[in-house]
Amino acid sequence: MKPNVDDVNSEATTLGKRVASLDDAIQAMAETRDFGKHTKLRRILEALRRVLLQRGGAAAIQSRAQALEEAGLFQETDWASPEILIPSLVGPSLHSGDADTVVMEAVSELRMLAVAQGDFEHPTLSAEDARLFLSQVLATNLELLFAPISEAERTRQGRTAQLIRDLFRHLADEIGYDSVLDNLVDEIWRILRQRPIQVESVQSLITRIAVYRNDPDVALGASSGQGIDRLITSLFGTTEACREDPGFDVFRSRLEAMDAGGLQYEATGFARAMHDTGLVSPYHAELLRFLLRESDHLLGEALGLSDTGRNCLLRYSQLVHRLIEVAVHPQTAQSVYGLALLLDRGILYEPPIVPALWRQLRLELSPVARERLTGVFGDVPDPRARLVAGVLSVLGQPLGVGQGDNPTCQSARALSMWSYNDPDYLLQMVVWAARDDEILMHFEGQPISSKDSATGVATTLPMDLDPVSLLVVPHLDRIYAEMGRRCAARPGDPHRWVNPEFHGWWAGRGFHINVDVETGNLVDLDDFLRQFHASYHPSYNGEQPLIHPQPAGVAVTDSAARYVGWHAITILRAAPDPQDVMRVYFFNPNNDSGQDWGDGVVVSTAGNGERFGEASLPFDQFASRLYIFHADPLERGEPERVPEEDITRIIGYIQRSWGNDRLPAGSLQALEGPRA
Repeated sequence: MKPNVDDVNSEATTLGKRVASLDDAIQAMAETRDFGKHTKLRRILEALRRVLLQRGGAAAIQSRAQALEEAGLFQETDWASPEILIPSLVGPSLHSGDADTVVMEAVSELRMLAVAQGDFEHPTLSAEDARLFLSQVLATNLELLFAPISEAERTRQGRTAQLIRDLFRHLADEIGYDSVLDNLVDEIWRILRQRPIQVESVQSLITRIAVYRNDPDVALGASSGQGIDRLITSLFGTTEACREDPGFDVFRSRLEAMDAGGLQYEATGFARAMHDTGLVSPYHAELLRFLLRESDHLLGEALGLSDTGRNCLLRYSQLVHRLIEVAVHPQTAQSVYGLALLLDRGILYEPPIVPALWRQLRLELSPVARERLTGVFGDVPDPRARLVAGVLSVLGQPLGVGQGDNPTCQSARALSMWSYNDPDYLLQMVVWAARDDEILMHFEGQPISSKDSATGVATTLPMDLDPVSLLVVPHLDRIYAEMGRRCAARPGDPHRWVNPEFHGWWAGRGFHINVDVETGNLVDLDDFLRQFHASYHPSYNGEQPLIHPQPAGVAVTDSAARYVGWHAITILRAAPDPQDVMRVYFFNPNNDSGQDWGDGVVVSTAGNGERFGEASLPFDQFASRLYIFHADPLERGEPERVPEEDITRIIGYIQRSWGNDRLPAGSLQALEGPRA
């Protein structure tokens, strides 16, 4: 959502007041003798943190870098001598759980930037060395420049995590991308291979790089940014008719002058770029609207449909035309990809889907729903069109749903699971949330209304979500929390009862957990791991593929294998990868599934047999982070056949990570049992 004039003025006023307080703190420290400067440190650190949290705060501190150093901020600290600082240590400092360390590191980077830009002539550090240092910092911390905030960061750092992202964006804008472009392009492709629904951050970054590369004052090396051209042209110059980004009026006039062959060329060019990158050019949306008056053959070409998709398009042509008319606009161009994948899934052949989509097209939104959609996405196109576009994306990309920077992984998992497995139920949920501003579910036969439920897991309304999640997740979150409250007095983990009632009948009624809720200690590890093999590993479950996606819980760890928190995922399948290694493929709603969980456990998102949106780990490594799973209690498998050495190896992973302080004999106990 773009800030309005009042918001900008308010932010500027707030920043001005906080900068004035910072200046006072700097002066107070400067006027204090060396032996007493530590007494002023708390005031100046708090002032710096408050400025950094504001839009424009990084630039304000950059301009005061020399004053901060001369006042003695870095005196007798690890940052006292910038010429000996090591770029590889910046990341660990910024990931520190100590807010003061993060602030000091952030100010140190802004000091480097001031030196690199020539604003601060440092006695021991040249501008060239400072620029090289920052280039290396950006290159070795790409996730801070681009990747969304992870579960670990959100849990450990709170608002400070966003402060760090803002800092890195400022550094990149000032230093430029030339020194990190190659790595940056690789990172963009890594994200796009996961096919997220929300790609605004990727599009923004590609746009900024495109502008940067066209700057005549910038000389990039011949090898800089290999692959970036494909990304830039996927948005701005996909075909001959829009090669120079001419604007929609010129583009449409060129389309009108084309014969069938020319339109065919345009259609296939856009489709190829879309399926190659997962990104959709606004010109693609304009082409699709133009082709409505041409032929369904050209529509199918522009969507890049398979035989299944073409059959759906021809069979339900009137519905598809209406979906394009209502939902597909340059502002909602990504819905084109969702529509193409929806048709290729063949779900229009499921009897409830077509009438449910007609209902969605005619749906009258509640005032609350309209206000939320307009507040986040603006009023062009109108909220109804925006929601229909969101529905196309969620139905086409069930594994592209993300939870944003919110503790709502259970609700995001449910939306993904319903789109994947029960799309007509998802459409019903959307109707209830958008039309009635209420969702009604049942728990063990008793109704639960989202209106009557108390607060959910999230303490504030989520804003950084796709249109469907934006409306539905707050209701699901409150219902999920209420189901948990109704199980509070029962012994054991509430997910035993909540997950099947919340997600659907296909969630297995057999429930397995390896953590004692009362003490937090590990329990029955051997039996837990054998049952997991017997339920999911083809070698021990009679070669039975997983039929329905199953809810599960993992213990998330950071890159040092330290416990971070509990997280909801979906197990999708277990199968050998191209190297014949048995892997578990799963859905992680945490925006970016490619995470390093430590001790060699690195989640893969491409290159090991993953389909778009899937994450995967070797079976034993996945089992080492699993703490809850569901299974059919009547399908026992062969747990006794699992080799003892496999169980021992997995337990070793657990003991070296999240389980190292959960062993019952003489070890520290967790303060509380799992809740998420």
